[in-house]
This record gives sequence, C-alpha cells and structure tokens, in this order.
Amino acid sequence: MSATPLAVPQEIDDAPDTVLDAGEFPVALRWRGLEPYAQSFDAMRAFTDARTPETPDEIWLVEHPQVFTLGLAGDPAHLLLADSGIPLVKVDRGGQITYHGPGQIVAYLLLDLRRRKLMVRELVRRIEEAVIETLATYNLATDRKAGAPGIYVAQPSADAARQGANVRLHELHRGAKIAALGLKIRNGCSYHGVSLNVKMDLRPFLAINPCGYAGLETVDMATLGAAADWRDVALTLAERLAHQIDGSQGAAAQPQDGASRLAASTGSTE
Repeated sequence: MSATPLAVPQEIDDAPDTVLDAGEFPVALRWRGLEPYAQSFDAMRAFTDARTPETPDEIWLVEHPQVFTLGLAGDPAHLLLADSGIPLVKVDRGGQITYHGPGQIVAYLLLDLRRRKLMVRELVRRIEEAVIETLATYNLATDRKAGAPGIYVAQPSADAARQGANVRLHELHRGAKIAALGLKIRNGCSYHGVSLNVKMDLRPFLAINPCGYAGLETVDMATLGAAADWRDVALTLAERLAHQIDGSQGAAAQPQDGASRLAASTGSTE
C-alpha cells in the first residue's frame, strides 16, 4: 500500500512525510498534528491555488481544537447554542454545520480530480468506503444513508458479532453519525475532506443540528466499545483512502484490535 514502510508516529509533530501508493499518482501523507482550524483552512487553500498539473496529491492528517464550521450555503440557525464558547468559522465547503475537536481525526484530501479522471460523486463514495473499511478493522459496523453523505452506525452481521462487534452498543446507537464529509472543488482539485470521531467529548454536538439534521445523534468509536489510538486509526484511514483513491480492488479490511493493528503498522457534501 505504501512506497515506504509505514509506522505510527510517536510524536505527530515530528512524524516523517510518507508516500502512499494510489495507483499511477502516489499521494504524500502529511501528519500536521494539533492545528488551529484557520491555519489548516488557509494552508489547504494556498496549496490548491499554487499547485500545477505536476503537483503531487496530498492527504493531511489533523486534529483541531474545538471549532464549529458552517458550509458555504449553511444556515446559521443550525447553531442552537450561540454562547457555547466555541468559535464558529464560515468555510467554503458544501454542507451545513459540524464540529471538530480533540479526539477526532480530520483527513484533508488535496487531490487533482481531473488528472485522476475522478468525478465528485464517485470521490464521495470512495471516501465513505474508506471510512467503512477503517471502522471494520476495529469490529465496528457502519454504512451510508441515501441522500445524507457521511457514515452511520449499522447493525453488525453475525460474522462481525463473532469477531467481536459489540451488538448491544451498535443497537443502542444504530443510525448515529460517526463520520462527516465536506469537500470543495476548485479548478478541478479538491480540498477539505472527512472527519472521523475516535474518542472525544461529544457534548458540543448537542449545541448544533449536526450537518443540518435536528436530533441526529453523533457518536465516536469509543462509544461503540472500540479502544483505539488516534494515531493508529489515522494511519489506517490514510491507507484506506489511498487505496480507494486508486480505485483498485484489494483484500477486504480484516478486523484487528488496536494492539495488533499497531504492531502490523510498524514494519460538496457533509
């Protein structure tokens, strides 16, 4: 999957750049660590404006301090608690309002879609599939919802239950959202991306209608019983995103616990 050996970084800020295999056009993986939202937002717009037809694609892995973001045509009324103390930033992606905070992985996808001959609808499908595959490695059953981009808790199959999926917790939170998507396409290139909730304070989601849906429950991997390390999940997600961007058909994701995954890794929408 990678052009160089992958390892989960001990310190995100010191993590080396990695090249992920994504078919004809490899993808550079950048670990940016804990970074203010505005800094990431400015950086990915500047990267997109400056890129040329020869610029390699990149995936950025980021964790943000608390922030609400509102999409280009988003309705501010979906912020239910104006005095939460969490800043609201209006951005140029599609979709409504969402929340970013510590314990959540944000993967920004800086891709030349024209070069890859990839349409936006297909890119969204592939991003969603990468998230589903990532969560499956932690025995978490998830799926899509028609007309509502993102990933939601699903009923585990009998096979998933045998492999360790917590059926009770899945049933308790069935239909809850665990990952959100938001993209912007400029000059045939994408930025923004996907956020995946690993282990975080979920209370700020109660101050909004997540992605514009009143009463939509939002969960994280920990809520579903997965004891997962942020860095480990981030690396898994990056690998699956690169695989899906390539579009090749590979082996299905195999369930692993966090410890075994860590050992293996060392050698317009919303």
